Amino acid sequence: MLNILITGANGQLGNELRQCCGDSANNYLFTDIAELDIANAEAVQQYIRDNKIDVIVNCAAYTQVDRAEEEVDLADRINCHAVANLALAATQNRATLIHISTDYVFAGTARTPYTEDAIAMPTTVYGRTKLAGEEAVRQSGCDYLIIRTAWLYSTFGNNFVKTILRLTTERERLQVVADQTGSPTYAADLAAVIHHIIEQKKYQESKGTYHYTDEGVCTWYDFATEIAQQANRTHCRITPCSTDEYPTKAHRPAYSVLDTAKIKKTFGIQIPAWQESLTKCLKKLEK
Repeated sequence: MLNILITGANGQLGNELRQCCGDSANNYLFTDIAELDIANAEAVQQYIRDNKIDVIVNCAAYTQVDRAEEEVDLADRINCHAVANLALAATQNRATLIHISTDYVFAGTARTPYTEDAIAMPTTVYGRTKLAGEEAVRQSGCDYLIIRTAWLYSTFGNNFVKTILRLTTERERLQVVADQTGSPTYAADLAAVIHHIIEQKKYQESKGTYHYTDEGVCTWYDFATEIAQQANRTHCRITPCSTDEYPTKAHRPAYSVLDTAKIKKTFGIQIPAWQESLTKCLKKLEK
């Protein structure tokens, strides 16, 4: 039996992992800051040692992209230093670290999907701290999988899908950015892949960096329109706008499509189309 530590368990991905790991014969330990402060190196070492942890899945992250521009130290503490603590503990206790990262490590200026070995050039504090966390993992000497993802949503927490459902209820008109392109990703799909990798012990021979998003490409405007149509919120008129019309503190990547060929080939998985997964999520939200 494996002992698996999930950090950041109260977030979108952590909660989805709770949903899909319930029937496992392995022992999953779900923690958030109340149970384990991963920024505390001694606490991390003791927890991993005492619980004989075999695999760590780090879902914890500072993800407030705009606020990170001002809260640099806090973003760095969670996205880099805390990750370094987990990586060091993994090295010393011979555990494998599965660390979740982001499309924001790239500049977003490409025209074709980013492969895992594309040059990382983050343009935001969030992206820079997440990249620093990746580097801490690679330099630690631990066995690791880094999985970058993008445009994550779920039935849990705050996310784009829930925001659009709320706004299309409250308003008759809505403007959504149409010049940023990516791949919406249902957190339950990513959780299922991580669960598969752990349960089949496929992490043991597959160290490295991977990309996971749901299949297909769209703009935020396309995504919003699809949400409204599927949820039957067509009374709200959604119109496209440019990034310049919707200024934010942190620069948003214009193109953040990730190439998922490697993760599909390595782990023998099939990835659903984002529209199909959106349907599943909306059905759960209806309940």
